[in-house]
Amino acid sequence: MPDAPELNTDAARSGPGPGPGAGRGADRPRASVALTPKQPTSDLLVALGDEGAPVEMATPSRIAWRRFRKNRQGMIGLIILLVLYTVAAFAGFFAPYDYADEVRELPWAPPTGVHFSDANGFSWRPFVHPIRIDFDENFATVVKPDESRRCYLRFFVRAAPYKLFGVIPGRTRLLGVDPLPDGTVASGTYYSRLYLMGADGSGRDIFSRICYGSRISMTIGLIGALLVLVIGLAVGGTSGYAGGWVDDVLQRLCEMVMLLPGFYLLLMLRFMFPASMDSTKLYFAVVLILSLVGWAAFARVIRGMVLSIRKEDYVQAARAMGLSHPRIIAKHILPNTMGYVVVATTLRIPGYILGESALSLLGLGIMEPTPSWGNMLQKAMDILELNQHPWVLWPGVFIFLAIMAFNLVGDGLRDAVDPRGLATR
Repeated sequence: MPDAPELNTDAARSGPGPGPGAGRGADRPRASVALTPKQPTSDLLVALGDEGAPVEMATPSRIAWRRFRKNRQGMIGLIILLVLYTVAAFAGFFAPYDYADEVRELPWAPPTGVHFSDANGFSWRPFVHPIRIDFDENFATVVKPDESRRCYLRFFVRAAPYKLFGVIPGRTRLLGVDPLPDGTVASGTYYSRLYLMGADGSGRDIFSRICYGSRISMTIGLIGALLVLVIGLAVGGTSGYAGGWVDDVLQRLCEMVMLLPGFYLLLMLRFMFPASMDSTKLYFAVVLILSLVGWAAFARVIRGMVLSIRKEDYVQAARAMGLSHPRIIAKHILPNTMGYVVVATTLRIPGYILGESALSLLGLGIMEPTPSWGNMLQKAMDILELNQHPWVLWPGVFIFLAIMAFNLVGDGLRDAVDPRGLATR
């Protein structure tokens, strides 16, 4: 078949030729688009610019992203989440020590401040003061920095081995500290340690444990929300589309799950697993528990949306064309719920972070020595320890940052994908 002729844009721009009306149309440019069989369909979505040149129109997803970028709070939340997930992905690189590396002689060591100057003068290289063990008048152990000495920071040092993403072996860590003058990290009552956020009761670096703990606390929400998303879309989509007795059975199941108190259901499901379970298995068990608790309400909302969408003309046309019911649900109905799904999933993730933290805080979640932000907060329940060692609250600060960031991103997405806002460019 011969190629279709290409429209002549030059003739359209130059106006009509000689004859009646030539003077009226000669100085008014007209724009048209050259259409060829090889031109992709997406390129046909054009609009006329100020000078009649074709300008590509933005798709709804691009409009939503542009609207989201204008939301300052949403962008701040997105940046915080990117930082936290980067730390979680490369925890072994950012953590100065392994999460189980402890120095029993340095319990509750205070944070080692990073300095550029001290009583000995100014230094271009950042340094920390070594930690010295002393005794007070009651012969109690006192851990404090020795400001007369310096231990310089080092970057990209070879230290304790770790596995990146649990698979790739590595030894390079971002931060380290020089040994003592005799070449050791411990000499008598002096220790060369980098405690950016202090140490816990076993002398473990809190900052390193926060880095490793982010792998659990930041991913448990994503995996849990993904499971809820799959279950909710399957149950809600099937219930709303099928109707009849299928809808009745699935909705009674959702109501039974929703009637159970959420937190007590968490405790009941947790006690179904043995207390001596491996940390990895326990992690997936907690994810499964949180997902089984939260899918019912999400499925009911999806069901209500599907009930209204299935009456649309394009769904009726798909049925008339003979498409199978699963294909209609997957291709024509569920994609029209994605605006709500994205926002609801983003706002749901903080609930899973808090759920894991609550279980770990009660000793029913992730167990020591594997760190999570929740089980690291257990020491904060002791008022005496909290009063004497306030840096034990650092995991709570990161939980607060993560939850606020997810809420800010969720609010920004809700405004960005609002169909009333997408109608305006």
